[in-house]
This record gives sequence, C-alpha cells and structure tokens, in this order.
Amino acid sequence: MKNRVLSVFVDESGDFGQYNPSSPYYYVAMVLHNQETDISKSINALEKQVSNWGYPKHTIHTGPLIRREGIYKNDLRESRKALFNALYHFTRMLDINYICPMINQGDCAEKSKIAYTDKLTKEIVNKLREHYDYFSSFETIIVYYDYGQTELARILVSVFNTMFSNVEFRKIETNQYKLSQAADLICTVEAIEQKSILTKSEVDFFHSKRDFRKNIYKNIAKKKL
Repeated sequence: MKNRVLSVFVDESGDFGQYNPSSPYYYVAMVLHNQETDISKSINALEKQVSNWGYPKHTIHTGPLIRREGIYKNDLRESRKALFNALYHFTRMLDINYICPMINQGDCAEKSKIAYTDKLTKEIVNKLREHYDYFSSFETIIVYYDYGQTELARILVSVFNTMFSNVEFRKIETNQYKLSQAADLICTVEAIEQKSILTKSEVDFFHSKRDFRKNIYKNIAKKKL
C-alpha cells in the first residue's frame, strides 16, 4: 500500500515582542495537502499568470500587497488586486484544507514571551486534537516552515513530535512553494476577519467588511478542516 503523506505548510501573523493592544492577535495558518492530490497544473497556471503580469518568479506577500509597501509601493491598485486575486483564486480552487490556531495576547495576564508561548502551544494542541483522526490517518506528516520565528518553530517541533509518530520538518524559503503563499493569504484573510473596522488600505482593496466577507472570506473559510 502506498505511503500516505500529508504536507503542512505553515505561516504566521503576529510576533512575540512587546504587547501591542492595537494588534494583539497571533495567527498560525497551516495549509494541509494530501500529496496524493496532484496540484502541479494549478501551480504552473499561477506562475504563468503572475509572470505575464510582469512578476516573474514572484513570491506574493498579501499584507504588503494590500498596504502598498515594499516592492509594491509604486504599483497601481489594479496591479496589486490582480496579484491578490490570482493567489486568492488559486487557493480557493485547490483541493486543500487548513486550520488556523489563533490567540489574543491580551488575554494573557502576564505580557511575556513565556505566557504567549504557553497560550499558543495549548491552542495548537487543541486544534490538532480536534482533528486528530484526520492527521493520524497519514503515515507521514511533513511540516514546511521558513523558521521565521524561532518561538513558533520550537512549538511546532514539540507539539507535532509529541502527538504524532512519524513527522518530518523542512526549513524552506518563502518563495519555494506556492502553498506557503496560500498560508500567507489565509493568515491575512483570518486577521482581517477579526477586525471590527478595516484600515484605509483594506477599504481601498475590499470596499467594506461586508464585501470582504461575501467575496473573499466566505470562500476561503470553506477550506477549513
């Protein structure tokens, strides 16, 4: 019987630094892909589409894209929205699932890395337990992460190795896998969903919270495990 392998692509939004009450949430998106499902045609189509728009071999970063930061600072909204929509449609059309553990650091009595680590570890454990039968149905689980935050990397290694018997960890570059970019998109979308008021750049992109939920979040959330 063929070995069933689950790929888990991880991206995060937030940090373990000084507590910021205006941005207290920490998100960990985990995109889940059964390697038996071939997604190469979708990946090739996305790469071709993005390259045709003048972004060859480009890694889409949705936060800076929306805020018009970094390499996108001189790009028109139409160009930035085209990139966002390309990654959005790529993600929503794939045969994938995701989970997105999140915490509000403001709920921690002590505003410290130890407190945040403890709370996030428990939240990730709870999400994995909730879907334990799904994860344990695979003979091998491969976790892909760029190790952008050491604290999160340590949590992932500890939790996955404790809960599952055959786990591998692979440090990657953010531009290596399109599913890492899908995880980035999910982090951004989940973060916007939690907001009661959109920023100016988000309004410029999505018009209103209602439109965002109707046109973006509803379709992405269908991928939740």
